[in-house]
Amino acid sequence: MKLTDQGIKDMKNFQKRFEASTAYLKQLGAKLVAFYSTMGEYDYVAIAEGPSDEVALQFLLTLGAGGNVRTTTMKAFTMEELAKIVEKLP
Repeated sequence: MKLTDQGIKDMKNFQKRFEASTAYLKQLGAKLVAFYSTMGEYDYVAIAEGPSDEVALQFLLTLGAGGNVRTTTMKAFTMEELAKIVEKLP
């Protein structure tokens, strides 16, 4: 995630926004696995697990609509999932 100008100006309310976002994620049947504040190209990295890509998209659209962050998503596969995919290669 990258903070927007609005998000930077409203950093004093970060904890409140974070707690509301985490509660909404839980309401959708997903959970936050890890959250990091980072230095460099991105301001935050979050790792979440949920029931579907549709739930992830719903959460990210809602988060983005708040105007404080812009997100970049990355779907990750476990080693077991990767092994199953590799088995199907010609």
